[in-house]
Amino acid sequence: MDPKVVFETDRLVVRDWADADGDRVFDIYRRWEVSRWLGADPKVMSDRNAASRVIERWNERNQDPVYGVWAVEEKSTGIVAGTVLLVPLPEPADETGKGEVEVGWHFHPDAWGRGLATESARAAIAHGFRGGLGEIYAVVRPDNHPSLAVCRRLGMRPLGRTDRWYGTELEAFVI
Repeated sequence: MDPKVVFETDRLVVRDWADADGDRVFDIYRRWEVSRWLGADPKVMSDRNAASRVIERWNERNQDPVYGVWAVEEKSTGIVAGTVLLVPLPEPADETGKGEVEVGWHFHPDAWGRGLATESARAAIAHGFRGGLGEIYAVVRPDNHPSLAVCRRLGMRPLGRTDRWYGTELEAFVI
């Protein structure tokens, strides 16, 4: 069974994960140059079985019509370039009963520098707005200059540094 396509751009198919993506997931997240920017306590993925477990967890999350952690596949090659996500930030819901939502991206180094993060994140933001979200945040480590540049290219408004999410100081942006 083919994975469900969530949305597309000119160059990309953003879709649920397939079991066959496990080797690529492991190849992306075993790399310190990718994983160093992720989570409060960054770690590389330790073994191939971890990739299968994370794919299963992401696809469970992808059952929601708006939120997800999706594979970003290049149309020209069929290769998964990375991950784009639209997920609730880790905090209690606001007075409307909804929490704040984050857009994020994690790409294999062989996909860096070609605008794929910006293209997929722009489409994820549009997907979120179509799904009823009023605003979307990005949170980036202060020294992650490539991702800070993506936020600027997306037209996100900088909010400054905060330790509100993930237990570490991050640059926050909103659109």
